[in-house]
Parts: sequence; C-alpha cells; structure tokens
Amino acid sequence: MTAKPALAQLSGAPLIEGPQDDGTLNKSLLDFVWKEARPGWYALICIGLALTGLLFSAITITLARGIGMWGNNIPVAWAFGIINFVWWIGIGHAGTLISAILLLFQQKWRTSINRFAEAMTLFAVMQAGIFPVLHTGRPWFAYWLFPYPSTNQIWPQFKSPLMWDVFAVSTYFITSLLFWYLGLIPDLASLRDASTSRRARIAYGIFALGWRGSARHWHHYKIAYLLLAGLATPLVLSVHTIVSWDFAASILPGWHTTIFPPYFVAGAVFSGFAMVLTLIIPARRFMKFKHVVTLRHLESMAKVLLTTGLIVSYGYVMEHFAAWYSGNIYERHIFFFTRPHGQYAWAYYTQMFCNVLVPQVFWFPAARRNIAVLWIGSVLVNVGMWFERFNIVVTSLQQDFIPSNWASYAPTWVDLSLYAGTIGFFGTLFLLFLKFLPAIALSEVKELRHEMAAAEEHQPSELEGAKP
Repeated sequence: MTAKPALAQLSGAPLIEGPQDDGTLNKSLLDFVWKEARPGWYALICIGLALTGLLFSAITITLARGIGMWGNNIPVAWAFGIINFVWWIGIGHAGTLISAILLLFQQKWRTSINRFAEAMTLFAVMQAGIFPVLHTGRPWFAYWLFPYPSTNQIWPQFKSPLMWDVFAVSTYFITSLLFWYLGLIPDLASLRDASTSRRARIAYGIFALGWRGSARHWHHYKIAYLLLAGLATPLVLSVHTIVSWDFAASILPGWHTTIFPPYFVAGAVFSGFAMVLTLIIPARRFMKFKHVVTLRHLESMAKVLLTTGLIVSYGYVMEHFAAWYSGNIYERHIFFFTRPHGQYAWAYYTQMFCNVLVPQVFWFPAARRNIAVLWIGSVLVNVGMWFERFNIVVTSLQQDFIPSNWASYAPTWVDLSLYAGTIGFFGTLFLLFLKFLPAIALSEVKELRHEMAAAEEHQPSELEGAKP
C-alpha cells in the first residue's frame, strides 16, 4: 500500500540522475562550501557589495533630508517605495509555497529546490521591509507600529492597512526563518562532522544545536517540520491578501475591486517561481547541481509558472470587464484610456507582454526543457511583475477624480539607487548563503534517494500483482 504513492510520485523523468549514494551526495552537495570560492563568485560579491553601499548611501540621504528626495508628489504619494515593497514581498512567496504546501501535498520534486526558495524568501522580505519603514517619514519611530505596552497609552491605528502589513509581514518572516533554520539543522550537523577546521566545527556545531541524528531527534524534527509547514501554509494566502487590501480598501479608480486578493496571491506565486528559476538555473550550472536539480524540477516549475500566469491573465481580463460592466466612468477611464493610451502606455504594454504572452511558450514541452528559454522567460516575468505594480500604483494615483489635481510622476536618482541597492543587497546575501551553507537540502535529497531505491525494489512486485 505504501509503495503505490511512492511509485506514482517517482515515475517519469528522474529526480536524481546517475548512480548516487550518501557518500557521493555528501561530496557533491557540500563541495562548493569547502572549496575556495571561484573568481566569478568574488566578482559577483563585489558588485553586490557596491550596490549595497549605494543602498545605504541612499538610505542615509533619505534619513538626512527626508522623503522629499524621492519622486513622490501630489497625487502620486505612493510611488517607488510601495511598488518595490509589493514586488519584493511577491518574490518571497515561492519559498513558503515550495517548502510548506508542496511538502504537505508530498510533492517529491520540491526536494532539491526548497532550500533555494526558503533563503530567497527571507532575503526578499528583508528588502521589502526597508521601503515602508522609510516611507513613514520618521523611521526612528517605526516601533510605534507594534502594540507594545506604551507608557503614554498611545496605541497603533488598527484600522490602517499599514498596521495589517506590519503584522502579516513580521509573522511571515518569523515563520519562514524558523522553517528555514529547522530544515538546516541536519545539514549543519553534516558540515560540523565533515569540517577539518576547528573554528568551522565550533561555528557549525553551535548552530546544529547538538544534532546527532538519533531516532528521537528525527522524530521531533519531523513533527516540528510538519507543524511549521501547516502554520506557514495559510500565510501564503494571508500575506499578499493583506498587501492587496492596502489598495482595495480605498475607493480610488483602478484599486477599488474585489479581484485584488486572489489576483495578488497568484501574482506573488508567479513572480516568486520566476525568481527561483532565475537564481537556480545559473547556480545549477556553476555549482554542478545538475544531478539533483534535473530537467524534471525545471519543467515542474515552468508548469507552475504557466498556471499562475494564466490566473494573472484572467485577473487582467476581469479587471477590464468589471470596469466596463460597472458603467463607472472613472474606472473606464483608467482601464481603457489612461493605462493603454496615456503617458505610461509603454509600461502597460511591457506588463502585458511579459506577464500574458511570455508564459504561453511553456505550453510546449520543448520550451519547458530548454534552459535558455526558461531563464529568459523567468527574467521577463520578473520585469513584467514589477511593471504591473508600477501600473497599479502610478496610473491610478496619477489621474484621480479631479482633473485639476492630475500630475506626472518620475523617480529620482535616490529612488533608483534604493531599488538597485536592494537588488545588490539581496544578491550579496544570497551569494553568502550559497558559499557558507548547503544550497540543497542534503538530508532530504538522501531521504529521496532511499525512497527511490525502495520504489525500484517494489516495482517488480507491483507489476506482478497487476498480472491476471
């Protein structure tokens, strides 16, 4: 009875290529950690650090001179800050989806990519948190957003969507951090035991929390892992739903729509999977992970990208249909004139090309299995999702109910520096993660290998049982 689902999950293209055992997996998956970093890694880390320096310079200027250094104006009071916040939060969604939901549904193809996605989630949420804190204008009072017992009896305004974001994003980050760290513990113990450096043994040993791989340890680990997966699953829906309410709770044309929560959640998974593909494809090549990150993994992610892309496209259609069917002249103006024919029409058509047309190539198996097509498509999806947030924020605010209040918007060099800086900071953190921690969940890949071996042993008996 137990072999049938395993056979169903493990049939088809291999999840692990070649004759592998625990020893060869240990050597190949920890090789990048132990070996001296290549010149390419140092070049990328230098670029990342340079952009990180640009980020902190832009933050310093913002703190010293205020958000008047940004391009925000009246009526476009929300601009690059909120665009980038929503974009980064969306990218962070794939980690929880791959790690938690696919774990609960026992999807075996998640095994080699979940560690990438979990790390990406943490680093993306860190970038997202920078923007709303700076956007408050006085970030040194950001702790007021938390309902701590104030001696002045001043409590946060719980009716504000900003408060909802604080609770949703902080909960999401803490849960994702615990989930990521718990999954790392067995692999940290492997690094501790394999290390030849005393300092490395001490460092990895501290974070391994005394893991010895006993049956008792594994029993508690599995229970805690499943509990955290169950806790993290509703967060996939709740976090970006709450982010969408930042917009949908208003009556502004282009925002006042009930399609936003599911539309935002699908868009977040869409952009998150695209970023996983963007990162894992070059890492798979240069870190020599092709035997554990196979074409089957990439093809499965392409299918998710296609599915969520269709949901996002449906959301676009429903937005336009609702604007037409409602008869609201303001909604019609936004969707049928401002966005496709206005000042930022180029951003609108970029969004539609990247998010609607590009994913359609993944209907074809040849495209799903072509590494270059996959990587270019994933990059274009990330570009398209950024422009989607740009269109939602800028075009709706730029032309509101009063024509005399309309104004143009353009980002300043500080806006661009903050955005480029967060990309550099994200890349720096990710490169450090790849160098000092196992990028592939070693213990889970070993477990999968044993399941594959067991499935192969049961396969002849299963076939014999099917004979008349």
